[in-house]
Amino acid sequence: MSEKSIAERLRDLKIVVVVPTYNNEKTIGQVINSILEFTADIIVVNDGSTDSTSELLKTYANRIEIIEYASNKGKGNALTTGFKKALSSGFHYALTIDSDGQHYAKDIVNFVTEIEQHPDSFVVGSRLLQQANMDGGSSFANKFSNFWFTVQTGLKLPDTQTGFRLYPIALMGNMHLMTSRYEAELELLVRSAWDGIRIIPIPINVYYPKPEDRVSFFRP
Repeated sequence: MSEKSIAERLRDLKIVVVVPTYNNEKTIGQVINSILEFTADIIVVNDGSTDSTSELLKTYANRIEIIEYASNKGKGNALTTGFKKALSSGFHYALTIDSDGQHYAKDIVNFVTEIEQHPDSFVVGSRLLQQANMDGGSSFANKFSNFWFTVQTGLKLPDTQTGFRLYPIALMGNMHLMTSRYEAELELLVRSAWDGIRIIPIPINVYYPKPEDRVSFFRP
């Protein structure tokens, strides 16, 4: 019997890739194309973009699932919107990738391998922050976030701010969050830990495009 392709393994595990985006016209196309090399099970949530993101997404309309709404509601809302669509479509896991071009889609293989070995876990990408060219404010925010996560859960994670994650959405139940913004990603980690879901960090590669090519709305 021939070895299964990564697309077949993703489908067997009922994994969909969820991509929240807001005004990432310069990178969203490249991000989608890189994911399509591994799977066509993609949900893009356009969080009220005001640039040409919506027009760009139209070129993918027959290949992937696209959710759009007029006003910006925050990354947390975009994530939960994508998760609810994924659940209603029969998926058990949601693999999230940021749309600013910092993640490498090839690392999807590592998430799949990890979840095959540890089903029903929450797998969190861990960046090599010393090599990530991260500015001082973001670095401090990540360290503080890691500290706060430990205070709340008694657990330690090397990177609580990364958006490259595999969520076991079928286990996570009610996803009515206290915040709709970037803090939602930390809240989802804390709530999962409180619910007894195993959280596993794995190393990922990261690339920060030139400032003029990257739009980030993270505020330390």
